[in-house]
Amino acid sequence: MDLQAKKLHFVQEFLRLRDERLVDRLNNVLRSERKKKFEKELKPFTEKEFNELIDNAESDARNGKVTSARELKNEIDSWT
Repeated sequence: MDLQAKKLHFVQEFLRLRDERLVDRLNNVLRSERKKKFEKELKPFTEKEFNELIDNAESDARNGKVTSARELKNEIDSWT
């Protein structure tokens, strides 16, 4: 059975569940596994990378390559 078939089978079985505690437990397992995967892939910056990011941000600010919070809020408000 390939991954897509396994996922489809799981979803079908999940939709048949009537036990809320079991749904909660499965949801917790999913959340926990996602968190583990994220933390495993998370890589801290080196000091050099961190300083380069700060330098780039300061350069962007000096050169007007920033969006103010007000401008961002107005843009988001226009989405609806």
